[in-house]
Amino acid sequence: MAEDQVKESQPVENQPEAEEKTLTENTVEETITDVPVVDEAGSEVPVEDNVVDEAGSEVPVEDNVVDEAGSEVPVEDNVVEEEPFVEEEPVKEEKQDVPPAEELLFPRDTLLSAGIHIGTRMKTLDMASFIYRVRPDGLFVLDVKKTDDRIRTAAKFLARYEKAKVAVSATRLYAHEPVKKFCEVTGSTPIIGRFIPGQLSNPQYSRRVDPEIIVVSDPRADAQAVKEASRVGIPIVALCSTDNEFAGVDLVIPTNNKGRRALAVIFWLLARQILRERGEIGFDSDPKETIDDFEAKVTRDEEDDF
Repeated sequence: MAEDQVKESQPVENQPEAEEKTLTENTVEETITDVPVVDEAGSEVPVEDNVVDEAGSEVPVEDNVVDEAGSEVPVEDNVVEEEPFVEEEPVKEEKQDVPPAEELLFPRDTLLSAGIHIGTRMKTLDMASFIYRVRPDGLFVLDVKKTDDRIRTAAKFLARYEKAKVAVSATRLYAHEPVKKFCEVTGSTPIIGRFIPGQLSNPQYSRRVDPEIIVVSDPRADAQAVKEASRVGIPIVALCSTDNEFAGVDLVIPTNNKGRRALAVIFWLLARQILRERGEIGFDSDPKETIDDFEAKVTRDEEDDF
């Protein structure tokens, strides 16, 4: 009993020291926490708490994040490592002299065998943009793709007009049959043979034609038709070879306008595309008339007489 009283009355010498140690540690932690983070210029850098990644793990925050130039980089809340970007090498496309057949209105071999790309040994400045190259024999060669594009454009243009208001002029012998058949298929008005002066501009002429648009097979051979149509303000669509000029012409279809087979193919393609644009046949359908039906059938004697 006496010993217990002595122990209770005995002072504890280590207790103040322990309390002092605990107080010192708390003070140090508060001091460390309150110390601001500064960059090299002495500016305070804000420290964000609880920076976590997408998986929810804590991401350590760097005190001073700078780039290679020494500029400060802001630390975002969600730090996600991105995979390095690898730039793919561009695929080099091989240039083709003539587009693939499926891109044209008609197979390439058929167009080339008909000679629609063959021009003359003369070249005008107007036709320079439609010429592809010059052959060793001096003949200029037209760009088949541009011919194809102009047929599409001309068909859309002509399909807007009333059938009977579209006139087609053909002075050259080889253009007579293609134009005649073209007008039968599309319902256009043919002007075949020699163009009589005043046929468009003279209201007193008994055989006067009053179209809203005219197509000519050759602006040089059909010069009178071009002249009168320009005078009365009628739009002109012309088949032009390398030796033609654009005076008075509103829309050019670059093609061989002298060859018998070439004229048949061009007028057949133009007629088919007009029917497609009008919705009279499907865009994958052809008219019942064939290219052979459009081709002129003349004898040597008829050529000499002409």
